[in-house]
Amino acid sequence: MEYKIKEDLENIRKFYGLTQSELAEELGVERVRLARTEIGETAPRKELLDLVYNYAFSRGLQLNLQKEMFYKEETEKGHILLTHSSKKGIEGKISTKYGRERNDFGYGFYCGSSYEKAAAFTCQYPDSCVYFIDFNPKGLKRVEFGVDQEWMLAIAYFRGSLNEYADNKFIQSIVNKVKEADYIIAPIADNRMFQIIDSFIDGEITDEQCKHCLAATNLGMQYVFITDKAVSRLTVLERCFVSSKEKEYLTNEAIEFQKQGQDKSKLARIQYKNQGKYIEELLK
Repeated sequence: MEYKIKEDLENIRKFYGLTQSELAEELGVERVRLARTEIGETAPRKELLDLVYNYAFSRGLQLNLQKEMFYKEETEKGHILLTHSSKKGIEGKISTKYGRERNDFGYGFYCGSSYEKAAAFTCQYPDSCVYFIDFNPKGLKRVEFGVDQEWMLAIAYFRGSLNEYADNKFIQSIVNKVKEADYIIAPIADNRMFQIIDSFIDGEITDEQCKHCLAATNLGMQYVFITDKAVSRLTVLERCFVSSKEKEYLTNEAIEFQKQGQDKSKLARIQYKNQGKYIEELLK
């Protein structure tokens, strides 16, 4: 799927009240080049895309966030607007084989519910982009997790850190629940959160400490589609270009958010010390 540069160029020009010649001069490109792009005669190179979207973003127009709001307003009743971040773009049809075996819930197609969170996850990659996706959940079986014991143990199991307890009845009940579902709704767990879960699995902190540490680093919710039936209910609406200036902004925001999360996590370890159970007590 190509970017909607044709529509976006026209919208950006009209938003700022510029002619094609005026915008071309602002961007430092030939008017003919810009005109051909706007009418869809030529496909723009990445350099031109970055110029156009950087121009809008640097002037305060966060176009992709505006698109997210419009899509939410237009989403059909009962449907859900989701986002998917990709390092290079989706090739071919959406599949449950996207991702890695050691993801939060194994193989599956992973989506989020926030454009900014999705863009921030892959903004270190030069060709990353974000998709808006419509999801129709009707008739599908789901499993939903909160920041709790089951979620922590599920993440640890599917990421390969619970081999010692793999046959435990409690663990198997969680695993079976996941495998019987079409899709999963759960908190997002990045590598930083996984390190906290690892501390719990290694017996360094209790489940209560772990839960509050994870809550302090909240990254939002994710939707994981693990059956072909669930994937068939996804419709890609648009592929969004994330400009270099927007990536820089998101990177700085993520660094600050991470610092706050680390401080809260450290306090949670202190606040909830000796509360809850250690892994051996929980799964004995």
